[in-house]
Amino acid sequence: MPVAINSIPLQAVKTTARAIKKMEMKKIFAIACCCMAVWSGWAQSDHDFKVAKNLDVLNVIYKNLDMMYVDTLDADEVVGNGINAMLQSLDPYTVYYPEDKQKDLKMMLQGKYAGIGALIRYNFKLGRVCIDEPYENMPAAEVGLKKGDVILSIDGEDMTKRDNAYVSDHLRGDAGTTFELRIHRPSTQRDMKFKVTRRSIQLPSVPYYGVQSNGLGYLNLNSFTEGCGKEVRNAIIEMKKAGMRGLVFDLRGNGGGSEQEAVNIVNCFVPKGRLVVSNRGKLQRVNRDYRTAVEPVDTLLPVVVLVNGSSASASEITSGALQDMDRAVVMGTKTYGKGLVQSMIDLPYNGQMKLTTNKYYIPSGRCIQKINYKHADGGSTEVVADSLTKTFYTAGGRPVKDGGGIEPDVEVKADSLPSITYYLAGVRDSAEVLNDYVVDYIARHPTIAPAADFELSDADYEDFKQRVLASSFKYDAMSDKTLENLEKVARFEGYYEEAKPEFEALKKKLKPNLAKDLDFNKLSIKELLTGDIVAAYYYQRGAVQNTLRTDKQVKAAFDLLLDSAKYHSLLRPQKEEAK
Repeated sequence: MPVAINSIPLQAVKTTARAIKKMEMKKIFAIACCCMAVWSGWAQSDHDFKVAKNLDVLNVIYKNLDMMYVDTLDADEVVGNGINAMLQSLDPYTVYYPEDKQKDLKMMLQGKYAGIGALIRYNFKLGRVCIDEPYENMPAAEVGLKKGDVILSIDGEDMTKRDNAYVSDHLRGDAGTTFELRIHRPSTQRDMKFKVTRRSIQLPSVPYYGVQSNGLGYLNLNSFTEGCGKEVRNAIIEMKKAGMRGLVFDLRGNGGGSEQEAVNIVNCFVPKGRLVVSNRGKLQRVNRDYRTAVEPVDTLLPVVVLVNGSSASASEITSGALQDMDRAVVMGTKTYGKGLVQSMIDLPYNGQMKLTTNKYYIPSGRCIQKINYKHADGGSTEVVADSLTKTFYTAGGRPVKDGGGIEPDVEVKADSLPSITYYLAGVRDSAEVLNDYVVDYIARHPTIAPAADFELSDADYEDFKQRVLASSFKYDAMSDKTLENLEKVARFEGYYEEAKPEFEALKKKLKPNLAKDLDFNKLSIKELLTGDIVAAYYYQRGAVQNTLRTDKQVKAAFDLLLDSAKYHSLLRPQKEEAK
């Protein structure tokens, strides 16, 4: 007997409707998943096809070049140039190292090479490669090589017409090998021969550290090479034993290096188990969290970290992590903004590739990468605008920004160097007047005052000034160059004729006056001379120590550490300060 629909209970109808609706939703979801899977598979298939297609095209292009090009090609050079151009289009950090560049790679990563332990430079006036700076306790210094020695031959091979790279390659070699080095010493006008034994050179990451007369420590770290964390830890322990009551940790000009060493250095100041940095990339297997692994040296020692626009990568991890943990005050100017991580990939025929695989995130969760490298769909490279940065918070609640580098807690700008110093330093000085003066000064002075105290006298500076005036030294004043560029713009826009009298008057007033500029920039030039002279007697250790006398940013850091109340107030969140 048929049952009337209105005799079905209302609850049963609702239950049935819900079941049907649920089944429909499942179908829709299943269909959507299928569509997504198909689309994803199609997208991957399309990507794979593009990769295969372009590899085929590249292969055929080179085969035709090799077979038909008018000249015989060097495969290593042509393909190497192609690889380098491809990688350079991605970012500056993805780099190919063929087998013959492995020594350079080892030097970069470990700070190690086998050689004599000296900087060399090309002397423009002589047209020769010279010893510029022997390293302390290294073969060059031990056999008696000095700044200014002109390299004539290596094991009998003439070097007088060779460039820096060629001479450097021949000075390096296998550790333990001995060669004959013939040089000319300008100060005595004598040719000299030295037997030099190459050895493994480990460049110190910490050129100088020490407790100053104010009881505060200073530590300069110039690179994050393997083992630098241990160097820093040992230096801090030694300075604490000497009574250090605060530390200026100088990372200015430090372009970075090992991420693990940055973690090791942060570990000196914070407890074991703290998250320092997280790597996140396309592949799950390269993602990693780095935490402090051992007990710290001191979690209460007041620390000021000095940074500038050349502090990058591992320097930014170190300064940024300490800032995010409210463990140190960061001082100086905004850092470079490199928030990318590279991994080393082994390649056939003993090559390697340094490949960008991750972005890193410091404890607050921010990434400080400044440049956005876009590659999909023909995208272009762009700098992250300030308006697009996001606010994060330190452990104590202080606001910090992502993108564009680490903003210092206290901004202190360094004094700008006048343009004449760049020319005198040999960047463009074909007269080599400053270098010649330093070499001559060293020859005339067997000893000088201690590194911390030495300063070129006014009488010596006047002697240097007269030598410059008597030389063929030439330079461009920045004001003169700026006026020249302005004149070009005025001509282009049609204003020059009307303003010509003013331009001519300015040209006369802004015409470089060497004697006047040497007097006006006396302090900066004296510091340049002083640094080069001190390095010749006390090596890099002494040169860094000597700069502390006049370093504006270091003085500001010391002053802050001596003002305990101000130091700690900078590490408190704003809401706490407002109470």
